[in-house]
Amino acid sequence: MTLNMQTSSGLSNSKLAPVDRAKQLATALLSERGEASGAQVARELHHALGALDADDRHSFQRHLATKFQPDKATLRTAAERYLADTTAEAAAALAQAADPPRQELLRRMNMAPGGTGALIAMRSEITAHLHDEPELTLLDADLKHLFASWFNRGFLKLRQIDWQSPAAVLEKLIAYEAVHEIKGWDDLRRRLAPDRRCFAFFHPALPGEPLIFVEVALVQGLATAMPPLLARETNEEAARAQAARADTAIFYSISNCQDGLRGISFGNFLIKQVVEELQAEFPQLKRFSTLSPVPGFRRWLMKRLAEPSDPDAALLPELERDGWWHDLAQSERLRPALMRLCALYLTRQPSPGSRVDPVARFHLGNGARLERINWLGNAARRAIHESFGIMVNYLYDHDSIEDNHEAFVRDGTIVRSPDVDALLEA
Repeated sequence: MTLNMQTSSGLSNSKLAPVDRAKQLATALLSERGEASGAQVARELHHALGALDADDRHSFQRHLATKFQPDKATLRTAAERYLADTTAEAAAALAQAADPPRQELLRRMNMAPGGTGALIAMRSEITAHLHDEPELTLLDADLKHLFASWFNRGFLKLRQIDWQSPAAVLEKLIAYEAVHEIKGWDDLRRRLAPDRRCFAFFHPALPGEPLIFVEVALVQGLATAMPPLLARETNEEAARAQAARADTAIFYSISNCQDGLRGISFGNFLIKQVVEELQAEFPQLKRFSTLSPVPGFRRWLMKRLAEPSDPDAALLPELERDGWWHDLAQSERLRPALMRLCALYLTRQPSPGSRVDPVARFHLGNGARLERINWLGNAARRAIHESFGIMVNYLYDHDSIEDNHEAFVRDGTIVRSPDVDALLEA
């Protein structure tokens, strides 16, 4: 079925360039009143966008960002009314006047089959242009605002991933693993062994498209380094025995699968849901902890050490020497200072231009406690580049998760262990 644009917009589309036809369809979609006709226009618009090349898609995105703005006269009138009469009704009228028509257009684009995925892809595309084209930040802000509503925790579904999961989902696990590369199907089989668990969160609007993967190792004791967790165990019976003996679940990889949803909070307590699943299957588990990277540490520290007045500035030349982590004597000399500074980095109060480490923010916001900082927990090149190989355990204690979360959200309190406090005092 093909939409007759003569009826919907009063203009013939037969001679329009493809990008201009997409722009015309966008205007027509916003003018539609009926849900059925609006859904049809949305399908036509997505079909037209799918046929555009990258340059034309970018032109359409700029069109969305610069057009469909609030009516200035209406907004001014609503603002003046609110300033003169600060009632709830005046505030509601002002909010309605300030709401850009672009948001309603995006909502209507979402009515078409596959609309949510197309809008996520759009946000992923515009991200690369935000620095050079600040006008696109308006479109990005609107998409982010809508996604925050559409992707809250109430909509997310948790599923366990195993060797019997659809091949398409397993391929995505390999492709999206953002922390510890999965080197093919044999390596994947190890990640899904009896002493491992993998979970994924899905959204009803994106069937078959995972939003987050969570990989878990069942071990004894609090793991402090990655190599043992990634070591290959070829004996399935030995892996089953390890799972039966395990007293600790280590969350060693949490991967966000959708670039277009970067910066969107899926709500708190996602990890708590995984903890509850694990507790139901393995009642003997006593501890639930991560073994996490510290992706912002090196960047923060090198900037700090570049200031000659910094008391630790003498560390800079030593840290710039390639391969120092392979020299036991040299690494041990650096260890006390780097561990202290990492503890400071993870517990400092954020300030303008210096935010909380993104991994720390995720886990602290989910109710974890900053439990332990581990020296050279991962000596892979990427880990050295990000954090000098330091890794962190964030502990999820079921009885204190909600209190920890409230403390962090309320005033930025970072609940931490005595071990971390000892590093700060060293």
